[in-house]
Amino acid sequence: MDWEELGAMVVACTRCAISQTRSRTVFGVGDRQADWMVIGEAPGAEEDRQGEPFVGKAGQLLTNMLLAIGMRRETVYIANVLKCRPPNNRDPKPDEVSNCRGYLERQIELVNPALILVVGRIAAQNLLQTDAPLARLRGREHRAPLTGTPVVVTYHPAYLLRQPADKRKAWQDLLFAREITDRRRV
Repeated sequence: MDWEELGAMVVACTRCAISQTRSRTVFGVGDRQADWMVIGEAPGAEEDRQGEPFVGKAGQLLTNMLLAIGMRRETVYIANVLKCRPPNNRDPKPDEVSNCRGYLERQIELVNPALILVVGRIAAQNLLQTDAPLARLRGREHRAPLTGTPVVVTYHPAYLLRQPADKRKAWQDLLFAREITDRRRV
């Protein structure tokens, strides 16, 4: 399945009840041959309206985080575990994640990134198929289940807006991710 076929499948998806309440699907954006792929949890209200992941204040912070390590937003591929906004921004339900899992897995295969940066506990737990808390997932190199791609976990930008004291830890995570990709290039 290529990008066009996958995108069409996502737009037409009615696998779960969220499809009844969404304004639009939020497929993903960015460089489809990127070295880095950023994966979040699910679209919020603004993402649902615009059809693009990580817009608004959290998106601006993500853009700034990437710039701080020398990467422009356009040079990464950004997607979410869920392709539709859960009502009232609630956490995704297991069946919803399961219904979207194949879409995300195919995006990862198509991008074939050198590194996946997962932002937030829910995205990390779902991608890595674990119930470990974020604090235990940070600071370590993980592997994506299907592809073996290196995965680094950090805080979600929306969380960092509420808890700016943790920006320093997120910075350390970004430097760690950069170190992993730099090592692979040598």
